[in-house]
Amino acid sequence: MTTDAATGEATLSERLDRLPFTRRHAKVLTGSGVGWALDAMDVGLISFIIAALAVQWELAPAETSWIASIGFVGMAIGATIGGLLADRIGRRQVFALTLLIYGLATGASALVGGLALLLVLRFFVGLGLGAELPVASTYVSEFAPARMRGRLIVILEAFWAVGWTAAALIGFLVIPASDDGWRWAFALGAIPAAYALVVRWGLPESPRWLARRGRHEEAERIVRSLEESASLTASRSRRVVPAAAEPAATTARERLGALWSPEFRLRTAALWLVWFCVNFSYYGAFIWIPSILVSQGYDLVRSFGFTLVITLAQLPGYAVAAWLIEVWGRRLTLSVFLVGSAVSAVFFGTATTESAVIGAGMALSFFNLGAWGALYAVTPEMYPTSLRATGSGWAAGVGRIASIVAPLTVPPLLMLGGAPVLFIVFAVFFAIAAAAAWGLVDRRGLALDER
Repeated sequence: MTTDAATGEATLSERLDRLPFTRRHAKVLTGSGVGWALDAMDVGLISFIIAALAVQWELAPAETSWIASIGFVGMAIGATIGGLLADRIGRRQVFALTLLIYGLATGASALVGGLALLLVLRFFVGLGLGAELPVASTYVSEFAPARMRGRLIVILEAFWAVGWTAAALIGFLVIPASDDGWRWAFALGAIPAAYALVVRWGLPESPRWLARRGRHEEAERIVRSLEESASLTASRSRRVVPAAAEPAATTARERLGALWSPEFRLRTAALWLVWFCVNFSYYGAFIWIPSILVSQGYDLVRSFGFTLVITLAQLPGYAVAAWLIEVWGRRLTLSVFLVGSAVSAVFFGTATTESAVIGAGMALSFFNLGAWGALYAVTPEMYPTSLRATGSGWAAGVGRIASIVAPLTVPPLLMLGGAPVLFIVFAVFFAIAAAAAWGLVDRRGLALDER
């Protein structure tokens, strides 16, 4: 282990990287993961609610498309603003604020009586959700030791499957139960507003961010608590020693410009392309799967039951990705899972029997969510601490542009050639993302701020 030349003491980054996984790490991971799962529950619920409202409110396909897409407009704005704010005021503060915004907006959605107000509230839901996800992955990555950082971020992403499964259960059991089932689903989605208080007061701020802001005493307290949890209390590790200073961008304009500096422009371009393509295919497919199944002749309950089974395949996808990402590395794992997603999309679009629909859907769920885990792991590693949340947020924001467009393209593509053409288009986007992944840098096992 290298040390500060003047003092012989370890830098903050070195101290964090040499730690084993402790109960304090588990608290950060679980606390962030619960927020992540609640986010997924909200995103998942809307796909079931759309299918129910299309029948109950007699909505046209264009109207149901906007229920999905307006949330993604909010996500795109939220991701870009949230990343900038997290680099300025801290990860924990923004994480809690975003949970509060979208939890309250989701709860209020249970009371709407028409499409216009629902669209307004869905925008605010997206605003909070879009800011939360890249900030949460940045937050956890800054606590994680280097040798297990990728695996822990994939485990964080796996909480998405927990939330989506909860949404599928609510969709299967609650929404079809009565005409007001969708209102009860929205009411359950308000839970994040209460959980925001837990995040605000129960989780520590990122010590890396605190140190970069010159708040060394606060950073020291947090690092020491981690070391004490791991019984690493030797005198050489008792003080935060600032690492060699990076040329830190201090304003939003400087941070955005730095993303396209010669050092980062290739990885930024590749990252944005991957995020765009993966968002297009994922949200185009999974938001519409219940409605597509209904349009193919399955009743609402049967369609929701199929979706629940397909959703369960997300968890083994995350588990395999979490193992491979520290064995194969980031780029290869991401690329392989994206290729698997492309192949699965073709099979799903051409499936004609119930068993083929379920099998291909489970494969798509397995590979696509494993790819998401790898993508969230690699994204914070592309940038130093002063740019990390900004870079992650803007990559997610560019991706959300695709998630706005994708639901709107589904109805015309279905009219053009049905599910086969639709899912071949999704497969092409997955394949482009798999190629673009090779423009990223692979930081497996390296310190987070190594450039």
